[in-house]
Amino acid sequence: MLDLCNQLLRALRSDAHSAVIFSFQDPTTFAIAPGTHEFSDAATESRFSRNELTATQARLRVTLLFCSFFYVLFGVTDISELGFGHDALVVFLARAAVAATAGVCCLISYRPCCGVALTRLLACAAEIAGVAGFAVVLFHRPGETPWHAMSMGMMVIVIYLYIPNRLVYAIAIALAATVGFIGIVCAEGWLRLNDILTMTMLLLLANTFGLVAARRYHQIRREEYRARETLKQITLRDPLTGCRNRRYLQQELLDTESSRAQRYRQHLSVVMCDLDHFKAINDSHGHGAGDLVLTEFARLLMNMTREHVDSVIRYGGEEFLIVLPETDLHGAALLAERLRAGFQATPIEYAPGRTLRATASFGVAACDYARADQPLSLTQLVVDADQLLYESKKHGRNQVRSKRSVDEVPAGSVA
Repeated sequence: MLDLCNQLLRALRSDAHSAVIFSFQDPTTFAIAPGTHEFSDAATESRFSRNELTATQARLRVTLLFCSFFYVLFGVTDISELGFGHDALVVFLARAAVAATAGVCCLISYRPCCGVALTRLLACAAEIAGVAGFAVVLFHRPGETPWHAMSMGMMVIVIYLYIPNRLVYAIAIALAATVGFIGIVCAEGWLRLNDILTMTMLLLLANTFGLVAARRYHQIRREEYRARETLKQITLRDPLTGCRNRRYLQQELLDTESSRAQRYRQHLSVVMCDLDHFKAINDSHGHGAGDLVLTEFARLLMNMTREHVDSVIRYGGEEFLIVLPETDLHGAALLAERLRAGFQATPIEYAPGRTLRATASFGVAACDYARADQPLSLTQLVVDADQLLYESKKHGRNQVRSKRSVDEVPAGSVA
């Protein structure tokens, strides 16, 4: 997947007119911190965690159920070693408590309210319960300390690799369990000094292997996410201008923006833009000049709108759509007028020493979802804005039309 992503990026970079597409991705957005092996950008890490949440919860449930089964199954060895006395009962109850904790964690993970933070808390709780239960076994069966050391090594590997959790949490719990185990064995004097040294080295080796593997696993997961997101962004952006495309409008906006505005009783506005006499530009100056006009207009639109809030979409050949959440009709119309005036005043150099100027027409539609008895969908707002754009074209071009007026608006004013 990474190779495919790199090939696509190289192919797009080779096109002189497609450089704008990379403006959406700050190199630091997907940078991975070497210490935590999480994304350095907190927002990116949060999106990654939410995106992986369902799979993470499924892995957590499978691991906890699998480990609980064998944790209880090893109770047979308690009976063979301790018989059916008091010590065997205590160890059995400890194993049962660990299994019950794992079962409760599994059940909670199914609840809709179980988000990223709670899922991590469940993982930590299960790990700590497992370590605590193992300590009970250790105190009641001290004669098998070498075997317990091997079991501790296996538990460390499970904590690092199989129970999904933040790497820093896994490191803290695994190291604390290892140090605690070694401390108990030393304090109780269950092993000779040379045996303790050997056991310590083996447990440190298990921690090292587990940590190296866990770091690589966390990094691979995030690299795969970065590749998927990059490919997704490429498919949802116009390669020439770097704007969003119609697919993004269909998949990401139509079903969400109007619903969000209605839920929170906010304004929602759209601006439909179209370059004037674009065919004449292509015919007179060549298609290369036409591409430069498109990219310059798109750059103006993206520079004058709010990043991560507004959406600039290449709607058609020379037609663009701007979706403006939390913006009323007046604000959207003022923005359209600034865009109109700014583009008209921008000279576009399409060849050394040769420039041209172009103009654009605008249609603006809006809905106040706090007052509307029958709120308009985003689709209807786009239709209304397109009709107003047609009115702008019909009455002379290079002007802005808003939904509240279909009378002619002279260049330099807003209806």
